[in-house]
Amino acid sequence: MEEHDYDSNSNPPLMSTYKHLFVEQHRLDMDMGAIDVDECELPVIDLAGLMEAEQVCRADMVRAASEWGFFQVTNHGVPQALLRELHDAQVAVFRRPFQEKVTERLLGFSPGKTTGPSTSIRARAVIEEVSRAMYELAQKLAEILMRGLPGAGEGETMVTTREETCFLRLNRYPPCAMAMGGFGLCPHTDSDLLTIVHQQQDTVGGLQLLKGGRWVAVKPSPSTLIVNVGDLLQAWSNDVYKSVEHRVMANATLERFSMAFFLCPSYHTLIIPSSSHVHDDDAHYRSFTFGEYRKQIMEDVRSTGRKIGLHRFRTR
Repeated sequence: MEEHDYDSNSNPPLMSTYKHLFVEQHRLDMDMGAIDVDECELPVIDLAGLMEAEQVCRADMVRAASEWGFFQVTNHGVPQALLRELHDAQVAVFRRPFQEKVTERLLGFSPGKTTGPSTSIRARAVIEEVSRAMYELAQKLAEILMRGLPGAGEGETMVTTREETCFLRLNRYPPCAMAMGGFGLCPHTDSDLLTIVHQQQDTVGGLQLLKGGRWVAVKPSPSTLIVNVGDLLQAWSNDVYKSVEHRVMANATLERFSMAFFLCPSYHTLIIPSSSHVHDDDAHYRSFTFGEYRKQIMEDVRSTGRKIGLHRFRTR
């Protein structure tokens, strides 16, 4: 795919110094022995199987969420042409001069809100269409995983999600020519129920996940969507599903673009191990609301400089 011409004026001021901010964290990773990176093949779930071999497809998804916390889906129903159009709009926005992006508030979208008037009408429509499609898909996948828990049945209470608390994020990772490599995104877990990621570029990797104490690289594939379990689904499943630590490493010479959709419940939704096989004495977490979880994360980041996450709510 042809990209727009690169323009350094689209970068923030002092961009040349930003790339050095995470050197110490990278050295810490080296000391911990988690620097060996192999390319992995994530489990691939063909969602066409929901029509042809439903039980097998659902079981494969449950197994992938339990063993990997990450998987890819094909035949997901989101048109490739729409995803390509989103990528083009995303590149165009990031190519705008930095001062324009600051003053005109071009970036930022979630359902129920609107982008700035300087974003083209078509770009806004594409973002809304992709966001809506991702919301519907994420809901479907989350429901399959919740109903796939041991002891869960058709009458099992599901987590209620709200479109206005979900969000779609468009990312750009500038190239970083540091000899050690640089973080585009530091190691973290997602603070939601479920995340869906798409990358249109098939030649620029960067996403890595921690598997068995080693970082493994995920090969990008424009025809698939990457799905990963978030913290809330791990707590809801009582650790059956895994919210896995992952990161993005910057490419030495090429910039990387990606889209991520985060499925979130309402702020008042109670997160508690709720499958019928979990008794109160067996619960690994105390109950908490999504709003409480977000607040605790922000307090921890302010006071310690890092997210502590589910460990704050673990009981065993």
